[in-house]
Amino acid sequence: MKVSQFLIGIATGAIAGSVSVLLSTPQSGSELRSSLKTTSLDYKDKLKEVQIKLQDLKSSISQLSKASKEVVPETIEGFKKDITEWKNETTPLQHQLQAEIQSIQLAIEELEKTLPKPKEKVLN
Repeated sequence: MKVSQFLIGIATGAIAGSVSVLLSTPQSGSELRSSLKTTSLDYKDKLKEVQIKLQDLKSSISQLSKASKEVVPETIEGFKKDITEWKNETTPLQHQLQAEIQSIQLAIEELEKTLPKPKEKVLN
């Protein structure tokens, strides 16, 4: 929903509500005109306040967008750098673990060669 459509909806609802209230109350012509003038001035003031708040909101969103365009790439680069450093730190450990696993596998193979083979059962 666009902001202009939202404001038009608020203004239309406010006008319709105020007209129905003013027309349903028993007042003289001069009182009604005075009341309409006061009400319209109040609504104009409220509409100006809403416009100011919307401008502030627009400005805040714009600033947030600019800040995120700067901060997000920096953060991503920081993550990439940290991951690269972590990989570089763990690579020697990976090689060491692979060497140890190979030596364990060789030791197991040697043990298997030295152990006597189980005797097969002969079925009658």
